[in-house]
Amino acid sequence: MSNFLRFMIDDAAAEVSAPAPDRLLSGNPQFRTWNLDEAAGGVYSGIWESTPGKWRVEYAEWEFCHIFSGVSILSEDDGAVHSLRSGDCFVIRPGFRGCWEVVETTRKAYVIKI
Repeated sequence: MSNFLRFMIDDAAAEVSAPAPDRLLSGNPQFRTWNLDEAAGGVYSGIWESTPGKWRVEYAEWEFCHIFSGVSILSEDDGAVHSLRSGDCFVIRPGFRGCWEVVETTRKAYVIKI
């Protein structure tokens, strides 16, 4: 087994899901997730995509994201608003609370550390 992994989803099956009903604020967002790698210690990486909608988020984990396409708005409960689009890279730290709104279908790469 190689210690190199290229993120290729062409032949991978996506997990299809949606926000929990009690977190949904608007729209009918549908998620597709290709979890491409898992490592010891609770590290996950892959590709995530969502159609438009808005829902509440609360992060107990650390997540690095790189937006490939689309437009989203990440709003923090303290009032900070972050517009996200193709090319943006960012980290969401544990304790983040707010809303994720997908304005245009958004696809991102992620690395999560639980």
